[in-house]
Amino acid sequence: MGQVELRRALKTVDKDGLINLVCDLYRHHKQVKDYLDFYVNPDEEALYARCREKVLRAFFPKRGYALRLAEGRKAIAEFRIFGGGNAMLADLMLCYAENGVAYTNEYGDISMSFYDSVSGVYRKALLLMRDEGLLDRFRKRARLLVDETDGIGWGFHSDMMDAFAECYGMPSKRSSR
Repeated sequence: MGQVELRRALKTVDKDGLINLVCDLYRHHKQVKDYLDFYVNPDEEALYARCREKVLRAFFPKRGYALRLAEGRKAIAEFRIFGGGNAMLADLMLCYAENGVAYTNEYGDISMSFYDSVSGVYRKALLLMRDEGLLDRFRKRARLLVDETDGIGWGFHSDMMDAFAECYGMPSKRSSR
């Protein structure tokens, strides 16, 4: 069923029926509950803090050692879906990249798929910042990420430099030691 059919079907339901339907969805589906909770009480700061914690735990879980990159990307998607602001979204995406670099610097080279994930989110963050006019606000953090990847394998540093150069212009020689 598409959105047109859904609209047609919902138009046939009275107000009480719609209220009951929404309450049933709220009660039985966690994603709907979370979305409606945010809709009724939009607390962007709390949403950001919750998603940032999920990103951190994707790289550095409280127990165990297993990376959960998909959980970190899911937290970013959750923030985007709930309608968090673009500056906070860009900050959250940079947080993902920062944690990826910190993880590598703590545990050594990881894998190409790991670096593709981290550099992909970094690139998307920079493109979002460029489109929203936020590049100056995040320049130091974005640049520091490039510098901190120097010496990391699998072409990670090159990917990060290319993304930085695409949005900010070529970095100085300092990061290409």
